[in-house]
Amino acid sequence: MTKKDLAEKFSLEFNTSKVEAEKMVGYVFDEIVSTLAKKDEVSIAGFGKFLTSERAEREGINPSTKEKIRIPAATVAKFKPAKQLKEIVAK
Repeated sequence: MTKKDLAEKFSLEFNTSKVEAEKMVGYVFDEIVSTLAKKDEVSIAGFGKFLTSERAEREGINPSTKEKIRIPAATVAKFKPAKQLKEIVAK
């Protein structure tokens, strides 16, 4: 499912225009992204948590040359599913 598909379903479910639905869906994702950019957590009950994590600098191997390389430290986005979501998906 894409963001556009989600907006279309939203439009049908709530009897709104596709343009308005796309704005609303876009707003939700924009808020999640801006919250993560501030390194804050987004928690959605029954769905899960979006959070950031610091990944330390590490050594890796370039697969084409087999040469050792340094992989820099980075902040990454993570998702931790809620117990309810895990149970639904596992069925």
